[in-house]
Amino acid sequence: MNTPKTIREYLDQLRTALAGADPALVQDALYDAEDHLRSEMAENPGKSEAEVLAKIANSYGAPGEVAAIYVEQERVVEQALRPPQPPEQRSVWGRFFGIAADARAYAALFYMLLSLATGIFYFTWVVTGLSLSIGLSVLIIGLVVPIAFFGSVRVLALVEGRIVEVMLGERMPRRPVYADRERPWRQRIAAMFTDPRTWSTLLYLLLMLPLGVVYFTIAVAGIATSLALIFAPVAQALVFFGVLDGHVGVYVGDNVIVPPLIATPVAFVLGVLLLFAMLHVARGVGRLQGALAKHLLVPSSS
Repeated sequence: MNTPKTIREYLDQLRTALAGADPALVQDALYDAEDHLRSEMAENPGKSEAEVLAKIANSYGAPGEVAAIYVEQERVVEQALRPPQPPEQRSVWGRFFGIAADARAYAALFYMLLSLATGIFYFTWVVTGLSLSIGLSVLIIGLVVPIAFFGSVRVLALVEGRIVEVMLGERMPRRPVYADRERPWRQRIAAMFTDPRTWSTLLYLLLMLPLGVVYFTIAVAGIATSLALIFAPVAQALVFFGVLDGHVGVYVGDNVIVPPLIATPVAFVLGVLLLFAMLHVARGVGRLQGALAKHLLVPSSS
C-alpha cells in the first residue's frame, strides 16, 4: 500500500484496511485517526500534509498497522465486556428454561420498560425541534435553531447508541462522525443537513415512540399476567386461612376465566412458562432493536 500523502488518503487507506469490520468500529477508528492527524497539522503549520504524515508514520502507525491494532483491541474489549454465557443446553426444555441464566435477556427486558420514556422524550424533542426550525426559518436569527436542533440530534444518536450497546449488546459508535474544523463553517453546516444519516436518525427517534409503546405494553402485560398466575396459589392460601376475603381468580370484566381453586396448579405452571417465555421475547426484541439501531444510526463503512 502506497504511503499516503494527504490526510484524506490516509483515512481512505484506513477505511480500506478495516473493510469487513463493524461499521461502529470503523467510525471510531476514523474519528480518532482524523482528530490525531488534524491536531498534528495544527502543531506544524509550516509543513505540508505529506511531511507531517511522514513524520508521524512511526509514532502513530501506517493505516494497515492502525487497523490491525483497532481490530485486536476490539476483540480484547469485547471478550472482557461479554457477559458470562449460560451453559449450552441440548434439550428443548433445557434451552427454554436456560434463558434464566442469560443476563442479556434481563437487560433487554429492562430496555423494553425504559423505551416508553425514551420514546416519548425523543418524539417530543424531534417534533418540537422540527416545528421550531420550520417556523423560525423565515427569520435570519431563526437559522440558529435548526443548526442547534440537528446538532442535538447527533448527540441523541450517541446517547441512544450507548444505551443500546450497554443493554442490548449491539456494538455502537463511541465517537461522533468527525467534523473537519478546517472546512468553512457553511460547508460543515451544509454537510450536517445533507448527511443521510441525519435523516435516518430522525426517523429512528420518531419510531421509538410507537415501538416504545409496543415494547412497554408487551413487557408490562406479560410480567403482570405471569406473576398473577404464579401467585394465584398464594392468594388462595390467604383466602383459605381467612387473611383475604372473596373469590380469587383472573377476571375479564365480570367473567372469571380461571376457576379459583381447581385450576390454581395449572395457573401456576402457566405463569412460570409465561415468565420464561417473556425472557425469550425480550431477548428477541433486543436483537431486533439492536439491528434497527445499527442500520439507522451508524454510517455505512463503505
